[in-house]
Amino acid sequence: MNRFNLSAWAIRERSLTLYLILVTAVAGLLAFLYNGRAEDPSFSVNTMVVSVFWPGATVEQLENQVVDRLEARVEEIDWFDRVETKVRPGEAHLLINFADNTPHGISEQLFYQVRKRLGDEARNLPPGVIGPVFRDDFKDVYFTLYALTGADGPVPQRMLVQAAEKLRIGLRRVEGVKKVVLIGERPRQIFIDIDPDRLSALGLTVNALREQIAAQVGVQDAGFVDTAGPRLHLRVTDVPADQVARLRALPINVGGRVLHLGELARIWRGYEDPPRLIIESEGREAVLLGVVMKPNFNGVVLEENLRRFVAEQKALLPTGVRLTTLTSQGDAIHLALDTFQHKFFAAVAVVMLVSFIALGLRAGIVVALAVPLTLGMAFVFMKLAGIDFNRVSLGALIIALGLLVDDAIISIEMMLLKMEQGLEKVKAASYAWTVTAAPMLVGTLVTVTGFLPIGLAPSRVGEYAGGIFWVTGIALIASWLVAVWFTPYLGVRLLPDRLSQHAQTDLGERPFFRALRRVILWCVRHRWTVIALTVLVFAASVVAMKTVVVKQFFPSSNRPELMVDIWLPQGSSIEATRKVAERLQRELEQEKELVRSMSLYVGQGAPRFFLALNPEQPNPSYASLVVVTKGLEAREALQRKLQARIDAGAFPEARVRVQPLMFGPPVPWPVVFRVYGPDTQGMIELARRIRDRMMRYPQLIDPHLSWQFRAPVLHIRWDADRLSALGLTPAQVAEQLRGQLNGAVAGVVREDIRSTALRLRAGAGPHTDPARLGSLPIRLPDGTTVPLAHLGRLTVDEAWPYVERRNRVRMVSVYAEVRPGVQPPDITMKVWRDMQDLVGDLPPGWRVEIGGSVEESSKAQDSIKVGMPLMILIATFLIMLYLRSFSGLIMTLLTAPLGLIGAVVALVGFQQPYGFVANLGVIALGGILMRNTLILVAQINDNLRQGMAPAEAVIEATTLRARPVLLTAAAAALAFIPLTTSIFWGPMAYVLIGGVVVGTLITLFFLPALYAAWYRVKTG
Repeated sequence: MNRFNLSAWAIRERSLTLYLILVTAVAGLLAFLYNGRAEDPSFSVNTMVVSVFWPGATVEQLENQVVDRLEARVEEIDWFDRVETKVRPGEAHLLINFADNTPHGISEQLFYQVRKRLGDEARNLPPGVIGPVFRDDFKDVYFTLYALTGADGPVPQRMLVQAAEKLRIGLRRVEGVKKVVLIGERPRQIFIDIDPDRLSALGLTVNALREQIAAQVGVQDAGFVDTAGPRLHLRVTDVPADQVARLRALPINVGGRVLHLGELARIWRGYEDPPRLIIESEGREAVLLGVVMKPNFNGVVLEENLRRFVAEQKALLPTGVRLTTLTSQGDAIHLALDTFQHKFFAAVAVVMLVSFIALGLRAGIVVALAVPLTLGMAFVFMKLAGIDFNRVSLGALIIALGLLVDDAIISIEMMLLKMEQGLEKVKAASYAWTVTAAPMLVGTLVTVTGFLPIGLAPSRVGEYAGGIFWVTGIALIASWLVAVWFTPYLGVRLLPDRLSQHAQTDLGERPFFRALRRVILWCVRHRWTVIALTVLVFAASVVAMKTVVVKQFFPSSNRPELMVDIWLPQGSSIEATRKVAERLQRELEQEKELVRSMSLYVGQGAPRFFLALNPEQPNPSYASLVVVTKGLEAREALQRKLQARIDAGAFPEARVRVQPLMFGPPVPWPVVFRVYGPDTQGMIELARRIRDRMMRYPQLIDPHLSWQFRAPVLHIRWDADRLSALGLTPAQVAEQLRGQLNGAVAGVVREDIRSTALRLRAGAGPHTDPARLGSLPIRLPDGTTVPLAHLGRLTVDEAWPYVERRNRVRMVSVYAEVRPGVQPPDITMKVWRDMQDLVGDLPPGWRVEIGGSVEESSKAQDSIKVGMPLMILIATFLIMLYLRSFSGLIMTLLTAPLGLIGAVVALVGFQQPYGFVANLGVIALGGILMRNTLILVAQINDNLRQGMAPAEAVIEATTLRARPVLLTAAAAALAFIPLTTSIFWGPMAYVLIGGVVVGTLITLFFLPALYAAWYRVKTG
């Protein structure tokens, strides 16, 4: 590298260098302004939902004859990981997950394989099975959710849907919108409620009536006539404005007489009953519009585009309809950007202050100018690489800020040192290249390599947090370029021509360096004591990391939303679930000082408006409230209040869970144990014992089983002989019962842009009164009727209303939430160790697995470990390439783990959890400390080449390089301080602060001792 001196070239070509500085600054500003903005980095959601329906089938029938077949076919697909199946009477939902390390970009191919294989298997399923029905848009995250409700009271949902469809057309044209989804529409129906007794008296069967209705309302093709001009289509049906009036006047042939349908039935409009999904906003029925952003689009721009569109459209809404925004990622993006700006400028101020104090005003200005130049260069490369500004990339920039001034400090410090020794300014600037450029470059690359495992981690977590590697790598390499290119030029322009001259030996006469020299000399003389103490302290830190430091996966987010989940016993009706949810909603409405807005979802989970949200699949026993509070403090206060009411038994009929949103990949429950076994009841009993053991821990909230109870089922035990004598079959009776209880579709009519089903029902009373089932009239072939009780005996039995399966095997999960401040991995492992007497010696075929945060954290850590060998290989190659000495290589590597000592001290001292993000800091510390060691070893070797005695070379090198090493450590540690208040990055900031400070000090004393011991240096 010495053949071409970039620093000297920059000084010589001053005009060109100044031009490049200005271009870099302007290009960086433009890249910052026009780069994309997003709340979180995206990661692949290799998940697909497949649903099948088999009306009338029991859970066991669905499992054995449908679900197991489909699961077996799915397991044949490459990259398959697991299939989680939830089965209820008549329906099953398969959540198919592909492996975290699935190659990027092949999700659509895998989804196609699922469709193909399950589509092929569908022809082998029993008659009557509907599906499979595929949903492969699970990965979509709604940028904004809009709610349409009545402005002053309830309005017909039909009006809301019509307004939503008009808005949907306009929203789709907004720049940056990928698609717009209508959520919560209840299918329209026209109910035809007949009187069975009157129908029987007229000698008309329900089936005959249904056939006559269907024949008259269906769309029929009567052909066309070709003429010499146009083709004339013959229309035999019309579309009246009032379908209800048309149906009332519909002629029905009853034994040769013509009656109108309105004389035989009550005809009225309604919606699907019972509904599959109910959505309310602010206590009123609502339909939602979910906006999905285009990939790599600027979220801030999209938010502004949507804001303008909504402002224009509100005046055009129908009278009585109100449009409100439920959630918007734009708010979260602004919060992230504001946080970045505040912490960034605070960090810049800290770095500048350190530089001014340690180096003086002019040198401090030179170092301070290196920051915007480096960031400008980084912003340009980020723009070219398509890296958005998001939570991870912005945090990585702040992390890099603590490191990117290191090279500038080293460069300018060397320049100052040579000027103090009497070298003229231009030569001093050029000398910085010859001495520091190579070790700084290798050290920078080694530091960047420390983040390599997360950048290459083959997992969702790697995709989510992998930007740390790319952004810090770009910023640190840019910092080296600035340090060897622009900093010498700026030093020549801004530093005075001459500094006070001192001989090199004068450096050691200064008080600080005299004291440091004595300490280093003591370390060299007592080398084995220093090494032993270092090893003991390191071993203690390893033990403390495993036993004292609390563990975490990802922290909760700082978003204002509070999620309230409500579960009634499996098998509960959606109406019962709705009543409980609305009661809880009314209580939350009293907290107006804390709550900004609220939306309710009954029958399935809320739409996926947050990356880490894992929505509940369709379940009539479930409801969810999304409460948007007035800030982080309001969210925490509301959570405490609501949890206190739940603990006091305010909702005894339901299980209510209150939780904030969580960063990182979705983890539905933080503490999970999965129980497998050949006997269902035995699994449940073992799971109950595990739950009872978990209830001993006050850190856990409401340990419970995912399913455990049977539900009542009405069973008709037919009198087969009597049925046969009366000319009936069970299938014929079942068809009549279905028509009377729930109705049957008699046809479909067209209305504007929707089709409306005609549901023929035998009255409105019996289908809601179980006590009257035995009196339901069953029509015989001769036209007479008999009560249902005459054909068989009604009994109440028990059956499973719900079961869970995982990879073709039934399982029972034990779930628990944790108290605020408790880390799920810690309490999970405590419980696991405590219940080894229950699970440690299970018979063959039985097993218990740990799930939740521990499982997901393990996957994340394992994915990082995959890249560790490559990281070590590259780091060792770089070090060896520069030092060309196995001894230097080994000593450099031995100092890499010492950052763990300071990391543990910081985590324990400030009561911070050790999670995935903090683990990245520990890995990065190795690169940072190896960089310092590399510079020290290089200086020792340089001193030896100049003819110094070994002991003097070690002591003088450590003394000489102590100032830049300590300065860079102080700048880095202080720059990380603003990041300690971040919920997401806080633990990592503490790790880096403690590791850099303590690790640097230990390195300054440990390395001379290690070098002296390795080479048997004599001190005389």
